Amino acid sequence: MKTEDVLDEFRKVGALLEGHFILSSGRRSPVFLQKALVFSHPRTTERLCAALARKLEGAFGKIDVVVGPAVGGLIPGYETARALGCRSIYTEREGGVMSLRRGFTVEPSARVIIVEDIVTTGISMRETLEALKTAGANVIGAACIVDRSNGKADVGGLKLVSLAAVDFPDYDANDLPPELAKLPAIKPGSRGLT
Repeated sequence: MKTEDVLDEFRKVGALLEGHFILSSGRRSPVFLQKALVFSHPRTTERLCAALARKLEGAFGKIDVVVGPAVGGLIPGYETARALGCRSIYTEREGGVMSLRRGFTVEPSARVIIVEDIVTTGISMRETLEALKTAGANVIGAACIVDRSNGKADVGGLKLVSLAAVDFPDYDANDLPPELAKLPAIKPGSRGLT
């Protein structure tokens, strides 16, 4: 599956949006990928995550555990793990810090991959990596459905495998182009939910 194929899946369900959006990273963009709409379609999700699983097997070989950062990594993490035939767990914020909860543990010998929905700056990946390091996990890589940074995100030094890599523009809130600044800003993402 190529980048344009992935973007077509987003278009088919009305999930490639244009306007003025506040991304989870706090940056602003004229393009937003509403992955919740994509993940509300099980067959679409299955196709995307099976394709990602094949890329992961090619890049890393055997994978024992997929970890998805909550909230965005829950569905793609689970579905990718299902395609790989391995275990799926997730991290979530506790007191503002990403951690393993709910009795989740990882054996030190397990080969662990972090799977996220969309990566822009890599902050959720880095926070999840820190939680997994604290738990003694052997994290061998990271993956996402869409890499908005087109390979520039800092994912804590991990190799990042993406199903699609795009270079949609994003801006600091204090340095917006005039055409974006005159549109009302919408924050459709999950970061900051309580």
